[in-house]
Amino acid sequence: MNKNQNEIPAPDSYRDAGSNVTPRGAYPHTKRVGDFIFVSGTSSRRADNTIAGVDIIDEMGTKRLNIESQTREVILNIEKNLSKEGATLKDVVDVTSFLVNMNDFAGYNKAYAEFFNKETGPTRTTVAVHQLPHPDLVVEIKVVAFLQKQESHD
Repeated sequence: MNKNQNEIPAPDSYRDAGSNVTPRGAYPHTKRVGDFIFVSGTSSRRADNTIAGVDIIDEMGTKRLNIESQTREVILNIEKNLSKEGATLKDVVDVTSFLVNMNDFAGYNKAYAEFFNKETGPTRTTVAVHQLPHPDLVVEIKVVAFLQKQESHD
């Protein structure tokens, strides 16, 4: 199977007419309240509606769900959402992560550490959940960032 076929497209209910991933319900990706930016739970779904970290490992279509790839893509998606508010990952002060399987914790932690420093990074809570909105998703992350608004001098 060729390498380009290793990503699974999400079902039609996930389709987005634009170039950005849209939320699956009636909520925004981000909400700013004063100097705080709340980022809704984010998955590894891409703008083209493929899900990162879904590897097809044989001709029968057997999938391997890769926690490290999914975690990286989730954090990159969060970074994109924060950038729309003028913020970066350095502004993140709190992280809540949802794992479908706690046996994935080591791989999740490894990928997470590529983005956040143990001593200076955000606080974090990680919990196990029964399932996420798509059967190929193994991690979802929501964050809170803090970024002081620039005062305008009109």
